[in-house]
Amino acid sequence: MHDNPQAVQPMAVGPYGYCILTLSGRDSVAFAQAQFMNDVAALAPGHWQWNGWLTPKGRVVALFALLMMDAERLWLVLPDADPQALADGLRRFVFRSKVVIEIRGDVRAVGRFQAPGEARGNRFAIDAAGDVELDFGSPQIPRELRVTAAADADGSLAEQWRVADLEFGLPRLDESQAGQWTPQQLSLDRLNAYSVKKGCYPGQEIVARTHFLGKAKRGLALLEAGSALAVGADVTSDGSSIGSVVAAASESSNTRHVGLAVVGLDRNTSAEASAGVPVREVPILDGLAR
Repeated sequence: MHDNPQAVQPMAVGPYGYCILTLSGRDSVAFAQAQFMNDVAALAPGHWQWNGWLTPKGRVVALFALLMMDAERLWLVLPDADPQALADGLRRFVFRSKVVIEIRGDVRAVGRFQAPGEARGNRFAIDAAGDVELDFGSPQIPRELRVTAAADADGSLAEQWRVADLEFGLPRLDESQAGQWTPQQLSLDRLNAYSVKKGCYPGQEIVARTHFLGKAKRGLALLEAGSALAVGADVTSDGSSIGSVVAAASESSNTRHVGLAVVGLDRNTSAEASAGVPVREVPILDGLAR
């Protein structure tokens, strides 16, 4: 699905450049465990997981990679969420916890379409310069995400990275889609991004009830289109709405257009169009679960 001989060039990724938020202090892990939807306490130092922050009604406000740097330091790598808004929101729940929430303005994430040097799966690596390397791909589409202070990157290739994110089933949620969808509706089980067995966290009751009662009626579908798709537009089949586009991307060459849509799981027909643009469903790629 992805073939570009120039893809090994470094690129800055994300509208916020995959910003980094840090939680530090002796209560940082306990705070994250109480606030986020995945099992932070089960994560060993030197490893990372997909995680997120939900509304009390179980809707995803922010999806991110959470890195366990050590027992008192966590990094959140944010693909899309406004780091200042997320930091301010989390600080409202700190109370007396010994945790400091900060935005790392001195580093950013840079992506390359190549196999990482040392990182594998959910184990990240730190090189002699202090750069943090993550495995953001698969054997079929190798990708390296590097958190670095270095500034050499090609921002024009960011959409190519975003296209691959969507192909892997990573929903890149803009502001209009944040707080609208449950983890199950976004098929975040594909990424191992949430837990139904850990203790309480905001939205946990909704997530657990949906899981244990088997009531997930909607999930993600990957769409290919002949022109750009609009986030929020209906997806139709036989003239009837079957879902909504939640994320979209087009390569800078304007030759590939993809989208992720939340659609009904019990339908008998495939997606045909979105806002007048013909679409076809294609399989979501495996390989980004961590």
